[in-house]
Amino acid sequence: MIMVKIATDSEGNITSYEMSGHADYGPHGEDIVCAAASVLGYTTLRALVEVAGVNEAKLDYKVDDNAGYMKVKLETELQNDNSSDIQVILKTYDVGIRSMIESYPKYITLEYVGGGNRV
Repeated sequence: MIMVKIATDSEGNITSYEMSGHADYGPHGEDIVCAAASVLGYTTLRALVEVAGVNEAKLDYKVDDNAGYMKVKLETELQNDNSSDIQVILKTYDVGIRSMIESYPKYITLEYVGGGNRV
């Protein structure tokens, strides 16, 4: 199962997302749930840099495809930046994950952590 954690600050802004595990929906290399989650995670990371203009050095991220792990965290100064582009991208990730859960609830979970409310 893929476990997703989305962290928010006290104002409800997303400050990080983390995915771990494998869906085991299909054989390795053919698992559409893992593929979809990966595409969401990678697209979000690239969009923060290429669309929102975030300096990649201001992102604390780790990716381990073999372990099925990805974590992307905004540096503190970006967490306090209410940049609409950054939050739109991160909230779009949240929408995508929730949409996946509607279709594949046995294969992916979502937990909100931190000081904010559900996005």
